[in-house]
Amino acid sequence: MNERNLNILNEFNILYLEDDKSLLTHTKDILDDFVKKVYAVNTSKEALEILEKEKIDVIISDILLENENGIDFLRSIKEDMNVNIPTILTTAHTDTKYLLDAIKLKVENYIVKPINIKELLNTLHDILFPIIQEQEILKHSNIIKTISAITDSKQVAVVNYIIGNLDKENHLIASYSDIMDGISISKPTLIKLFKELAEKKILVKTAHKTYKFDQEALDSL
Repeated sequence: MNERNLNILNEFNILYLEDDKSLLTHTKDILDDFVKKVYAVNTSKEALEILEKEKIDVIISDILLENENGIDFLRSIKEDMNVNIPTILTTAHTDTKYLLDAIKLKVENYIVKPINIKELLNTLHDILFPIIQEQEILKHSNIIKTISAITDSKQVAVVNYIIGNLDKENHLIASYSDIMDGISISKPTLIKLFKELAEKKILVKTAHKTYKFDQEALDSL
């Protein structure tokens, strides 16, 4: 896999439950450099108080805590509080008998102690990246819907056609007739839209029926 972009982590809050105070402090100090905020606690009671007050995006929990069990804590918040937050379990080699319970709870991942910080950061990335993608998809969908609400819906349909038919090199190969076969739009209106996109250098004609879509030009608007 390509090197992960850990900068995405700085938008998220982490709840970290660990009864080893030294490990808790050490790991929190590192995570503080990457995430929005780390709520570091020693007991499930403290963890519950944080969950009731703060927005938590990921839970990191040790399995064997002093006088309690991290899996029991996760089960209680899922079943009793209907809280379904992505979770990473940290575990000693001797805790493997609990992993079946973790699987049943659909825990996203587990990390064997001693904690490898790079592995932890990469795991956080892999859990949170789909959330970022989903947010981006929703954002772009809302942009399209908003544009559609305030401008000619046929022009929006053409823009959707253009973006949906780009090849890997961001080329659109289509004639006006091709577009008009799928969208009920007049040729003068279509020509006007293509002219406006060309003036902004977003969609530039490079050959017969071939246009280059320039993402950088769009981003600079």
